[in-house]
Amino acid sequence: MSSDEVRNSHIKARFPNLHRSLLDIVGAMNRPQIDETMLAMAGLDLEPALFTPLVLVAKLGPIGVVRLADRVGRDYTTVSRQVARLEELGLVKRRVSTADRRTREAIITRKGKTATDAVDAAREEIALTLFKGWPRRDFDELVRLMRMLADRLNETPGGHAR
Repeated sequence: MSSDEVRNSHIKARFPNLHRSLLDIVGAMNRPQIDETMLAMAGLDLEPALFTPLVLVAKLGPIGVVRLADRVGRDYTTVSRQVARLEELGLVKRRVSTADRRTREAIITRKGKTATDAVDAAREEIALTLFKGWPRRDFDELVRLMRMLADRLNETPGGHAR
């Protein structure tokens, strides 16, 4: 057995549990009921399918539709229609990219920012309930490790750096 195999044996032993945890987290976060709850808590009357694109435009924008489609795991045409609908609602606007004149990108509007600020407040309220009773060092360690994992995932083949 090589020294790398010895050093990595703990990863091989625990990885199935980590993978299952990640699947559980992704599954929970992808439940439409969570988005609907946050929309209701934020006082927003928005089609649930528009929720994720709106939040990502607010957090990552300006962002092109192709990149946005990649982030939400949907095809370009679907996301393009969703961005067009968000634009109709006055929550985002599209413009020609300053980096590549061939690309149109979505940016959040003032109305969209107000909406996503309300969603952020709802998300924070849910988080306060979720993490109630956690010792500060455990929560801080979770935040540190999740950031480290997210950064490494974005560095891997198929990952996308922000």
